[in-house]
Amino acid sequence: MSKELLQKQADTIRFLAADMVQEANSGHPGAPMGLADIATVLSKHLNINPANEKWLNRDRLVFSGGHATGLVYSLLHLWGFDVSISDIKKFRQLNSKTPGHPEYGHTKGIEITTGPLGQGIANAVGFAAAAKYAQNLLGKDVINHKVYCLCGDGDLQEGISYEATASAGHLKLDNLVIIYDSNSITIEGDTNLAWSENVKKRFQAIDFEVLEIDGHNFEAIDKALVAAKSSTQPVLIIAKTTIAKGAIKLEGTAASHGSPLGEQEIREAKIKAGFNPDEKFYVSPEVKGAFDKLIIGSTLENAWNDSLSGEVKKKIAELQNPDFDKIVYPTFEDGKSVATRDSNHKILNAIAGSIPGFLGGSADLAPSNKTELKDMGNFPNGRNIHFGIKEHAMASMVNAMNLYGLFRVFSATFFVFSDYLKPSARIAALSNIPHHFVWTHDSIGVGEDGPTHQPIEHLSQFRAMPNFYVFRPADANENVESWKVALKMNSPSAFVCSRQGLQVLKDEKAYGNVSNGGYLLKQRENANITIMASGSEVMLALQTACALEKNGINANIVSVPCFDLLLEQDKSYIEKIIDKNTRVYAVEAARGLEYYKYADIVFGMDSFGASGKDKDLFNEFGFTIEKLQAKIEEDFKNNK
Repeated sequence: MSKELLQKQADTIRFLAADMVQEANSGHPGAPMGLADIATVLSKHLNINPANEKWLNRDRLVFSGGHATGLVYSLLHLWGFDVSISDIKKFRQLNSKTPGHPEYGHTKGIEITTGPLGQGIANAVGFAAAAKYAQNLLGKDVINHKVYCLCGDGDLQEGISYEATASAGHLKLDNLVIIYDSNSITIEGDTNLAWSENVKKRFQAIDFEVLEIDGHNFEAIDKALVAAKSSTQPVLIIAKTTIAKGAIKLEGTAASHGSPLGEQEIREAKIKAGFNPDEKFYVSPEVKGAFDKLIIGSTLENAWNDSLSGEVKKKIAELQNPDFDKIVYPTFEDGKSVATRDSNHKILNAIAGSIPGFLGGSADLAPSNKTELKDMGNFPNGRNIHFGIKEHAMASMVNAMNLYGLFRVFSATFFVFSDYLKPSARIAALSNIPHHFVWTHDSIGVGEDGPTHQPIEHLSQFRAMPNFYVFRPADANENVESWKVALKMNSPSAFVCSRQGLQVLKDEKAYGNVSNGGYLLKQRENANITIMASGSEVMLALQTACALEKNGINANIVSVPCFDLLLEQDKSYIEKIIDKNTRVYAVEAARGLEYYKYADIVFGMDSFGASGKDKDLFNEFGFTIEKLQAKIEEDFKNNK
């Protein structure tokens, strides 16, 4: 490697990033300038193909820190992705290819939307885990790429980073290389204001190989990357860097972290580096040629494709194109009491039996979530992933596993613990990741564990999230139909399942309308009220309707397995299932405020739960036939 050319390459990155932020008058110049030397050398080691960003055996590079966005777009342009200088000039502008933080699916070459700090590390662990499983399925000669992650001090201060890297060490993910941009600067100043841990010892304790280098020494960077590629452990490279390297007055200062450097500072820096100070966004042909990956990337991919046997190509095609229509779903006997977590267990196993790329696991709750895939082994050799008690890392890892290119992966925990993983669920929704969340113990029906374990606001919270589909099935059959819908959606979905048994409903003819989110389960002539409900409250609504009928109140029952899908239906469909001439009630053993979109009155939870048997709790909070009947009759009488 010519040191002179490497320096030109690194300085080109620095000034592209600085010009980008200056032009936008917004952004983070410090991290891209500090990482420019590492990025330049890493580029020499990276096997990617800009002509095909989905090449299966490409190296994955995850940028965990959003404050390195200027570096990301500079590299994508230099490598040959569809990011032009014109796009770079529109950094952080509306409808540009270069938004303030990189978004998967929006800009070619972005492997995943990392979002909040720390998530990218967990994403990288997820990619590496998926690659390790793929390697076990297809062979080391087929899958042998690396997963690289660039992270900073902020990423490692977030708890999710420890959760995820501990899993990486446990799984012995020797295909993972994390490069830590250790510049000791955060927004408030030096990291010693709030942080004094020994990162090296932390990672050594979780079975990482740790290398320490000067992050501005090209030879040292190269040697570390060569060593990392042959390691038998996951690797952390601690690279000591200077934030805003190359700047004149702001080098090494917190002021360079999240604000433009200023025109004069950039001019002086360019002069010092031998660049024309009057030229912005400059890339010399020599530098572009040194970075460009189009020719070598296509050559690498073609050679890889030629090396695959017909049998391997067939396996890959089957994994990449699952036939969800061939799944043989379980059947359930009318009238039987089956908890939806139990029916879900049978459904998960039916899917896994037909779809070879379907796998997943729980945050140490598989026996309670009922998520074990029977006789399918333990990850990374089998399909049961044991995440440990790490909800946030689990969800972020599974996001990446679903984007790896071969697998459909689910995660699971108690519904109340979805609080721990909401940032990852939000990223899944933002990025159209078909991540299936299995959340059991859905309401005060959890019982004796008490209010700390009883979800109240959670249904409303996730129903409010755009592009996130919450299924709360009323019984086993509705659960089956919900899965049929969710598997074909290019969005995340959650299955909120009961701990207690729910009677299998007799009338199955309407289940096909689950794709509409809600449907008319029972229709009565001369109905004067409509009752909407989901999950365990659907049977309560049916039984209450029978009691009301004896007193001259005729109720239509609308089951709402997916409120989010119901919101997408047009007015004509809503009027078909919700008679506008009826008074509309909704009943849900949770907050339920979203039902006011359609309902006149919502009978939900106005407080947290309590510790006691589920039947006692439903009685205490008004979810019995007698109490619901009395509330409806009183309201109906007063609002005739």
